[in-house]
Amino acid sequence: MNVLYDWIAVPLAYPFMQRALVVSVLVAAVCAVLSCYLVLKGWSLMGDAISHAVLPGIVLAYVIGLPLAVGAFVAGLSCALFTGYLKENSRIKEDTVMGIVFSGMFGFGLVMFTKVETDQHLLHILFGNVLGVTVRDLIETAIVAGGTLAVVLLKRRDLLLYCFDPNHARSIGLPVRVLHYGLLILLSLTIVASLKAVGIILVIAMLIAPGATAYMLTSSFERMLAIATAVATFSAAFGTIVSFHIDGATGACIVLVQAAMFVLAMLFAPKHGLIWKGRRRVDAPAASALG
Repeated sequence: MNVLYDWIAVPLAYPFMQRALVVSVLVAAVCAVLSCYLVLKGWSLMGDAISHAVLPGIVLAYVIGLPLAVGAFVAGLSCALFTGYLKENSRIKEDTVMGIVFSGMFGFGLVMFTKVETDQHLLHILFGNVLGVTVRDLIETAIVAGGTLAVVLLKRRDLLLYCFDPNHARSIGLPVRVLHYGLLILLSLTIVASLKAVGIILVIAMLIAPGATAYMLTSSFERMLAIATAVATFSAAFGTIVSFHIDGATGACIVLVQAAMFVLAMLFAPKHGLIWKGRRRVDAPAASALG
């Protein structure tokens, strides 16, 4: 028992680890809630697109002298809007459009980054630097993540109906277009809030894994939200502490824990897990014989 206590307490004795833990849990919570809607809507690639597309906005914000979060948000939202415009005005499917837009913007951002004199480390932008989070960064993340989480929970039923059946949502008078772009704005804000913790590349895992794990474990959306949040926050806390003991990248450790929990859910989930289905197939002949 003392060993477990020391294993948890020793990292938290350092202020930078305390800030890292708080930021990781905040980001994990808002990503978990939003991931449920993305999984239900089938927008996993949209999260990937926006997360990569924020890079040119970050570079331009640095050049102009604006906060990096502002540039990231504008670039991410522009990617989402441009993708929607191309989808509505061409014969190309949405996933193809997203692949072209986000890869183009990401490449543009990399080119600009190599041409701009900056003290910003590229790896910190790509993979995050949660151990370097300052008190100011913590406050900014809390404001963005808290506001986004509050809006999602306040409109959770409308967003659920829109994600599940947009035509039905439209028929009962819900503002489908507002919900569509509102969800994109919330997604962009979530990615901005996650940049310091896990960076551009790893944020997509935090926007998919919790919702996918919860989807395997329940058929109720309310329980799905709760399970996804529990999985994400546990992964954030556990991954942060593990990263301290193994001297590993914190964001990567968090994502690995989430991936491991998804694998466990995929194997052992009641009625949906691979092992349960395998047992059902084995028991099927005996059951039919008894019948």
